[in-house]
Amino acid sequence: MALKKWTKLSQKTVFENSHWKYNLDTFSIEGVGIGEYHYVHTLGSTMVIPITSENKIILVEQFRYLNNKTGLEFTCGAVEANLSTIENAQKELREETGFSSGKLIQAGAFSPYTGASDEICTVFIATDLTRSPLPMDKTEEFEVKEFSFEQVNKVMKNNVIWDGLSLSAWIIASNYVSKLLDK
Repeated sequence: MALKKWTKLSQKTVFENSHWKYNLDTFSIEGVGIGEYHYVHTLGSTMVIPITSENKIILVEQFRYLNNKTGLEFTCGAVEANLSTIENAQKELREETGFSSGKLIQAGAFSPYTGASDEICTVFIATDLTRSPLPMDKTEEFEVKEFSFEQVNKVMKNNVIWDGLSLSAWIIASNYVSKLLDK
């Protein structure tokens, strides 16, 4: 049996800010009827797994307001309207770690909030790092930390890293990172 396709009848933006829109769609499903769907629309996000010339993987620690605690994460940020995903990844890397990458490799992509948002997060691996900081947003503060491949796996398994985007990105990229580091 084929799955029933939803047909968008209308779309209304209820609220928007510089990062996302809260949308309300009206849809129909053949044989079922008409309904409403509330969701967050974004231009996507980029997550970067930076690797130093010493084969260390960079993560950033930052305070997460909604969870009221600090978290250890890979560099990540919302895609800005005037930037491609690769340009956005480079910008986020420079803002959060102070490094730029001579080689950004797209490892994959995933949906971090299926059912609540249409966001797609694109995952990059960054190598050939050089110091090239950009100013941070005044609300952001990061502590840059370096880990070996084994240490990243350990903090993932021990739930030290609890950020869902970082966990998903590592699942996508860890095999490639492992080969890159000859593990």
